[in-house]
Amino acid sequence: MNDLVIRGSKHLPDADATTAFGAALAGVLRAGDVVVMTGDLGAGKTTMTRGLGAALNVRGDVTSPTFVIAREHPSLGDGPALVHVDAYRLGGFGELDDLDLDTSVDDAVTVVEWGAGMAEGLSEDRLHLTLTGLDDRTVTVETAGPRWADIDLVAALGLVAD
Repeated sequence: MNDLVIRGSKHLPDADATTAFGAALAGVLRAGDVVVMTGDLGAGKTTMTRGLGAALNVRGDVTSPTFVIAREHPSLGDGPALVHVDAYRLGGFGELDDLDLDTSVDDAVTVVEWGAGMAEGLSEDRLHLTLTGLDDRTVTVETAGPRWADIDLVAALGLVAD
């Protein structure tokens, strides 16, 4: 993960702010984007993805896919679908690859919770979000790949530049 560039961070004081951040994130994402989320247990990864899914206007409630591993939410409009993966119980990239996510990565926004160290193989272009804290959170945004070089994530997401 040496190719990561820190773009900034944002304080998220509660679940509503975390959901709103997810909605703002949807504004910069497009089909083919991969978002890798890490952080403390209960830090808001699914809450943020719920806001993202609502803003993308996808079908179904966005809930933790811990036991089903991956869940696809088709678009209800003209935007991309959302593929939501929980890699917590996976043993590495080989098991993630067995999910055949590459068949949907180009057509969807793919969010992989607990994906650091294994989801990097899905795309050269990725956002890495690290959530710390529980009720009073901070999200740190890092990017990898040329897709993000000219996108002002500080302005789009209200980040404090690091």
